[in-house]
Amino acid sequence: MSKTILGKTLSHIPWEAKPAGSDEVMWRFSANPIIGWNPIPKAARVYNSAIAPFGDAFAGVFRGDQKNGRATLFSGRSKDGIHIELDPDPIQWVDESGQPNPISYAYDPRVVEIEGDYFITWCDDMRGPSIGLGRTKDFKTFVRMPNPLMPYNRNGVLFPRKINGKYMLLSRPSDTGHTPFGNIYVSESPDMIHWGNHKLVMTNGGQGWWQGTKVGAGPVPIETTEGWLLFYHGVSGTCNGFVYSIGAVLLDIDNPSKVLYRTRDYLLTPEKDYETTGFVPNVAFPCANLYDAETGRIAIYYGAADTYTAIAFCQVDELISYIKANSEVF
Repeated sequence: MSKTILGKTLSHIPWEAKPAGSDEVMWRFSANPIIGWNPIPKAARVYNSAIAPFGDAFAGVFRGDQKNGRATLFSGRSKDGIHIELDPDPIQWVDESGQPNPISYAYDPRVVEIEGDYFITWCDDMRGPSIGLGRTKDFKTFVRMPNPLMPYNRNGVLFPRKINGKYMLLSRPSDTGHTPFGNIYVSESPDMIHWGNHKLVMTNGGQGWWQGTKVGAGPVPIETTEGWLLFYHGVSGTCNGFVYSIGAVLLDIDNPSKVLYRTRDYLLTPEKDYETTGFVPNVAFPCANLYDAETGRIAIYYGAADTYTAIAFCQVDELISYIKANSEVF
């Protein structure tokens, strides 16, 4: 049987079969949330975080909202991808020479392994929201690199390999606050320092009101035989504020600015108590995925209500068939 995901066999990722009788393409982990309130003394809430395979287990970078209200990043590890051991203190960033290079605030990280290094992107402070970029080899020493893009910007997500000899970065240009607009763009770089050739990937709107206000890239794209599979968040504006839901899109494998198929309807929207009630209600915000090429299983990590960390599951062939049958490209 041919494999749809072009990647490694990771049979030990978290997984739970679809509930009997369910017709959902994406389903929640029955033990959600996996991280709750006050998981460590220096962080009241841990959510919108990223985890990646590391050795024979997992490691990641986690958004922790401190008790002074400012968000920062913590390192963490897990043997099973479910039970997370967070470091007690925030990441202490250094520059290329090993000297301290602190950050002001940081949130919503993504992590990807490229050519032996683990690269981290996050929302950084560059006199306004911008994309931060750093790297690590061991999740102990973290080197801060130059900001790849000018402010104002959010949701920086790297592709897991070069495309046509260039590193590729998704982002969502924004403003200084809780942006009431937003489309996804892609930029390229020969060296992770100089970025350009920016292209529009996808806009908000269409028939799906759930993504009518803004969209933003979620976890690192998954390479498949059908194109790059990208989970993303879509936002609707209601009389009671924003609602964040999860969708998916297939991008051309050689030209990721080209959308092939895109979910018309959301795959997951806030419904459970831990998604609808919390510090910021009605948020399902995907930031990471683990996947097993052998079985096509995918585990998606998402922040819930800006308070909790949760997991959802899907199977790649079922998901791609659904996207193609229920697609709206605009």
